[in-house]
Amino acid sequence: MNKLLNASTLAICCASPCLIQANDKMEEVIVTSSRIEMPLRQIGTAVSVVTDQEIKQQGLISLADILRTTPSVAVSRNGGPGSTTGLRIRGEEGFRTLVLIDGMDISDAAGTQVGPNFENLLSTGISRIEILRGTQGMMYGADAGGIVNIQSYLPEEGLGGEVSAEGGRYDTHQFAAALGGKSELGDFSLTAADYQTDGYNARDTDTILRDDDGYENTTLHGRVAWNATKQLRLQLTARDVDSDNDFDSCFNADFEEVDLCSNTFEQTGWRASADYKGERLSHSLSYSSTDTDREFFSEGVSSFYARGELEKYEYLGSFTASESTRFLYGADLKRESIDDGTFNQDRDQTGLYAEYHGSFSDRLFITAGGRYDDNDDFGDFTSWRASAAYLIDTSNGTVKLKSSYGTGFRAPSLYEISYNNSFFAFPPASTTTLKEEKSRGFDLGVEYYANGGMHLEAVYFDQTVKDEIFFDQADFSGYLQGRGDTDSRGVELVAELPLAESWYLSGNYTYNDTENSSGSSRIRRPEHLANLALRYHHASGKFTAQLNARGGYHAIDIDGSSLDEYEVINLSASFTLTPGLQVYGRVENLLDKDYQEVLTYNASGIAGYAGVRYSF
Repeated sequence: MNKLLNASTLAICCASPCLIQANDKMEEVIVTSSRIEMPLRQIGTAVSVVTDQEIKQQGLISLADILRTTPSVAVSRNGGPGSTTGLRIRGEEGFRTLVLIDGMDISDAAGTQVGPNFENLLSTGISRIEILRGTQGMMYGADAGGIVNIQSYLPEEGLGGEVSAEGGRYDTHQFAAALGGKSELGDFSLTAADYQTDGYNARDTDTILRDDDGYENTTLHGRVAWNATKQLRLQLTARDVDSDNDFDSCFNADFEEVDLCSNTFEQTGWRASADYKGERLSHSLSYSSTDTDREFFSEGVSSFYARGELEKYEYLGSFTASESTRFLYGADLKRESIDDGTFNQDRDQTGLYAEYHGSFSDRLFITAGGRYDDNDDFGDFTSWRASAAYLIDTSNGTVKLKSSYGTGFRAPSLYEISYNNSFFAFPPASTTTLKEEKSRGFDLGVEYYANGGMHLEAVYFDQTVKDEIFFDQADFSGYLQGRGDTDSRGVELVAELPLAESWYLSGNYTYNDTENSSGSSRIRRPEHLANLALRYHHASGKFTAQLNARGGYHAIDIDGSSLDEYEVINLSASFTLTPGLQVYGRVENLLDKDYQEVLTYNASGIAGYAGVRYSF
């Protein structure tokens, strides 16, 4: 840890400050915790927020790289951009995390587990991210990893937009555009991004071909909303992602390992919703559908394909009984299917939920709720959540005490079940009858909001997945299930500190102790994670700069060997030439650190990028 702190301190040269009062920060509206708008002061769960300004200041293309700067988020990537990316919140696998974009579930139903495909998520066109950490997704039917709730480009009043172009090392370039409008009748937005890079040799075991492993991604996202009446709002959202990725290590028709490998990914989705807000009653009704197609190639020949579909029908209601009492309730139906030429399966899962919200003397805020799910393959389950927040005023700010407890479950995926029942599997997997995973999590925290803008937070968390399902990495027989608890516990520390009128320092540290059901450490989960950012914002508003340092320490890989400990420093800056016209640049891995987050897979060396952005 000293390495990261020393490097970050010596490189002081960045930030974006706003001296705000404690009450301003605490009144920030959060949606993700309970699916409705709530001020931060009332929320007892652990939530992180990333704003549009912070995304642009960092300049990072991959959404996973943006998320990894927040508490308890670890990322491991099998090579360069577009390669398989594992994102873990509080040590839980990425498929246990639900990702929503404008309310649309973008889970990849064609995958081995139904979860988000983080490697194909760009940061372009995103205006806000809320991360709900841990097993607190009861109202969503989410698993132990939590929720990542993304809001796309938000238009200002009238008509506006922006266009940008950037390029840099590895023959990388991205072109992006956004257009939006807003009036009393409604609003709309449309974003587009085209990203291409030649990349670099993804794996150090590729000593013969030694080719660059490139990546291409074209993402389109649109949303239109009509305010039919003062109470009724109708919205339609659509999204399309099309990508191609080169990687190393696959098998050809003769079952020989080769390094001329590639895969394609295409996901299209749409969501229609109707929201009615009355004085005391509100209703939200929506339908969404997401189709995902994946295909893998070895030496140019197709070796595997899969198509998945995810449909959701959702209803959310709210009744405000008084100023201090509110009840939320809802129902959902999820349909998922997968077809890869060998497995062709589908199933439904229905859910009912309700949650009570109470406030007492405008100091104590409590939520308590339950959820009932019925899965076609595994029957019914009940999960629970409770949270509390208590405010204490001080002479210089406000202290918030908070705590939450939640449970959840995950039914084995269609792929996991089908694989173990197929001719691919053999003992011990073929004789293993998979059952549902169950999870529970608890956290306890304290926050301090100072009137001068300082924010401090400390959270202890402890969560467990019972009977975790995993692939047999020793004999490759199929999917096995641990008989016992897989644990993840630790501490999250967060600090935000205005240093002067133009300087701002922020950082977070996570200690995460993980253990699988056999008592061994869970793979690719650093025991220590740290992020430090120093931002500078000139009084004229024309120049900003930011230095980000991150470090990961004490992690192991599949074979039990230790992974590299590393500190990576990124530097970014932007300058406004004229109103609306901005030039920007960044240097990633400023110190050219040589490290691996996954054994034998390379990470990028030092790389510089520059671009121009015009807003209107």
